[in-house]
Amino acid sequence: MDPEVGENRVRAHVVARGRVQGVGFRAFVQSQATERGLSGWVRNVPDGRIETEVEGARVFVDEFIQALKRGPSLAHVQEVQVEWINPNAQGSSDFIIIPGNNR
Repeated sequence: MDPEVGENRVRAHVVARGRVQGVGFRAFVQSQATERGLSGWVRNVPDGRIETEVEGARVFVDEFIQALKRGPSLAHVQEVQVEWINPNAQGSSDFIIIPGNNR
């Protein structure tokens, strides 16, 4: 990994609202994160939103957030909220789908 990229490690808590459940959004999120070498998780929220935390190089996290604003073809994303949080000291490389909480 480029040392400059490693120094710019960030973590974001992202919530997407709209038609984002039942349209393959979680799998889309996981694939977008995996393509960029990001770690974290994604899950459905009982109120119909999708919640995710993602960590990695700032440039790739920014790209990831832009992809979420578009979403997969069957989704209709109305809003994406981003909160920047401290990176996880453990530095896991996994990005998982947390099952459950489906509408």
